[in-house]
Amino acid sequence: MSSSRSQSDELFSDPGNRGVRVVVTGQVGLDKKAFLEELASLCKDRGQDVDLFHLGDRMYAEAPDVAPGRILDLPKKRLDQLRRSVFKDILAHAERGGNMIVNTHATFRWKHGLFHAYDHVDMVRLDADLYITLIDNMEVVHERLKRDHDIPHTLKDILVWREEEMVVTRAMAEAVNPDNPCYIVFRGDAKVMAETVYRLMFEPELKRVYPSFPMTHVMDMPDTLAEINHFRRRLNEYFITFDPGDVDEKDLLFKAGAATQRGEDTIKLDVNGRQVELRVSDITQVAPDIDGQIYARDFALVDQSDMIVSYVPQLPGGKPGLSSGVERELQHAFEATKEVYVIWTPKSEPSPFITATATRVFDSVDALFEYFVECGYIKDFQPELFRQA
Repeated sequence: MSSSRSQSDELFSDPGNRGVRVVVTGQVGLDKKAFLEELASLCKDRGQDVDLFHLGDRMYAEAPDVAPGRILDLPKKRLDQLRRSVFKDILAHAERGGNMIVNTHATFRWKHGLFHAYDHVDMVRLDADLYITLIDNMEVVHERLKRDHDIPHTLKDILVWREEEMVVTRAMAEAVNPDNPCYIVFRGDAKVMAETVYRLMFEPELKRVYPSFPMTHVMDMPDTLAEINHFRRRLNEYFITFDPGDVDEKDLLFKAGAATQRGEDTIKLDVNGRQVELRVSDITQVAPDIDGQIYARDFALVDQSDMIVSYVPQLPGGKPGLSSGVERELQHAFEATKEVYVIWTPKSEPSPFITATATRVFDSVDALFEYFVECGYIKDFQPELFRQA
């Protein structure tokens, strides 16, 4: 993605009439509308008006004879006609200028089978500056589907739909322009994550960072987790971060394993303020899919970043908290010619496998940020407030 930075910066930094055009996709069950309305409110508070176009809502408005939730039961020909009709209005608005976000799906999997949910010609005419696929934790999507939608599904379906949206959105973006910026962004808490999208839209000069840190084998180490979370918060304060810890489905596998050892068939989770019960067998059945998506997604997050910053804590007993996953991420970033920074806190010296791939190695978060200030990556830095946070 770094190759498109200069071109996209020119588009974003031009305050002319065109504005910023964004296409946001994501599977059913994300409640994208609420997220984007939170984003639009944030933009307005900061002096950037953004018009939202919820493609699905507009298609229903165009076809008042279609019952709610039944639009995908229409013949595909009429469905395509409805979408094109609605998109004419969106394109007319784009011609008038101003910031705009088009909320759509990239794909549908329904009685017609799997098919794309966009028209290539319309996307070429829209000529969006930025493409974003929202994702969320599997159990969170499951809860929303059970609450707000009458859509039969399995956990496997949720994972498949998510992957299809990510892959097809990138294909959509590249088909319009191979250099188009295309990002995966965690849905999460709308108020928190709207900041990430705002920065992508209006503050592209900020560095995009992938925070790398051990996760699995520090889960029962509260002091170490506190160190890592401090590191994550500080990066997010000054940069656009794509944090792999935001989507944490690996924890579901651990909970399912613990339930199995207790002889239990289900686990109960608090999700979106409600209690959700999942069958252990349903979770373990999709374990390979969860692991596979973590592997592919984390590398994709590295690819859409300018740099990787890895935090290696010292574990009880003095050992470095260095996981195989962190090592693979560092190697992947190095081979992709990203900037690679490592914060090495253990007293032992880092191995050549770390130093050989690192742009620079630091012994503390403070030292790293002092370097970033010197490089001009961050401004208005207040060290005393940083250390107190």
